[in-house]
Amino acid sequence: MKKLLIVVDYQTDFVTGSLGFPAAKKLEPLLVQKIKAYIKEKQDIIFTMDTHQTNYLKTLEGKKLPVKHTIVNTEGWQLYGQVRQYAKHGTIITKETFGSDELMLYLKTYTYDLIEIVGVVSHMCVMANAIITKTVQPNATIRVLRKLTAGFNPKLHEATFKLLQNLHIDVL
Repeated sequence: MKKLLIVVDYQTDFVTGSLGFPAAKKLEPLLVQKIKAYIKEKQDIIFTMDTHQTNYLKTLEGKKLPVKHTIVNTEGWQLYGQVRQYAKHGTIITKETFGSDELMLYLKTYTYDLIEIVGVVSHMCVMANAIITKTVQPNATIRVLRKLTAGFNPKLHEATFKLLQNLHIDVL
């Protein structure tokens, strides 16, 4: 069985930085455990990285979410904590918005039986990339792992899981 783990935006700014929240920090040991399992099984891993430039506040997203975050090559942009040391075992995909066109192109190149999605923020980037994944790999089993995913808005976090299930994405 060919498997892929997508770790969405587990970056310092979303954990302890400008957009950090406590639930994100609690994910670290669980994410490390999952990443190690994929490495041991010699399965594929993708790390998406929200990536903005110094002019972020002048962009449309910056006007709607006026908090500088994940500015390329800053500490806030880096993968957080112990997760960072495992980046060499996967593919890094940078993205400038919620969903990733580069992830879409990657998924058009490879076929997977199972794709698991984890990370932050559930009701923004996790959801967007899960929908992209389902679009490109409609016959793969796609799972968003509830215990390895966090969002800063509890109501939207739970609503996201319901919406994803409606799109035939498993939430475990």
